[in-house]
Amino acid sequence: MLKKRIIPVQLLLNNRLVKTTKFDEYRDVGDPVSSSRVYNSQYADELIFLNIDKNATGIEPLEEILESVSEVCFMPLAVGGGIRNYKDAATLIKRGADKVVLNTICYDNPQIISEIANNFGNQAVIVAIDVKKNPEGYSLYSSCGQTIESVLLEEHCNNCINAGAGEILIQSIDQDGSMQGFDLELMRYIKNIVNIPIIALGGAGNYLHLRDVFLKSNVSAVACGSLFNFSDSNLIRAKAFLSNYNLDFKVV
Repeated sequence: MLKKRIIPVQLLLNNRLVKTTKFDEYRDVGDPVSSSRVYNSQYADELIFLNIDKNATGIEPLEEILESVSEVCFMPLAVGGGIRNYKDAATLIKRGADKVVLNTICYDNPQIISEIANNFGNQAVIVAIDVKKNPEGYSLYSSCGQTIESVLLEEHCNNCINAGAGEILIQSIDQDGSMQGFDLELMRYIKNIVNIPIIALGGAGNYLHLRDVFLKSNVSAVACGSLFNFSDSNLIRAKAFLSNYNLDFKVV
């Protein structure tokens, strides 16, 4: 059985870390290198960096963060935002990323998933899917929440898995930054339709929220931003709390 993971998510904007609410307003939450050093001391399972600059046209900010962060932390790093083609992804992996996170490009060119998976392994590809509820179910958004996509959630998941995705990072835009808990209905739905690891993102505000999403949807991992930015929570205490519920985490 795969061990559960808790993954800090760090959103990059103009070389700073920010935290958004429903993909809209944001607050500055610090320096990415200093924050990464703290997560390293708390034995994070891995880190995810996402460049959310809506005007981003390339991977330069991700290259810069890889160079800086690799000097202070020693866990797997996943990076995304501005990846336009296979060459971009390969460059990031060769410069130290263990995984790349793909979102918008997957709607127009799912072949990029296959190219990366064939050359670096399925485990190197995380497909991020940003979701909002609608009266009929869920709507999918790309381009940092700016563009609504016409494809159905289940169809898009299947397309990405068939192309070679190793994990799916599913984020509730409705819950983003709310600290009111995960969209458990969404996470259960995703878990029932896919057969690869699921990372839940959007809504973590306390350890009970982490417990509930693990136990009630059986996701493989949770990704958190606000929980660690706006409370006194940390990874060591989170894992100690969750271990009381027979959740199995990597021992370091």
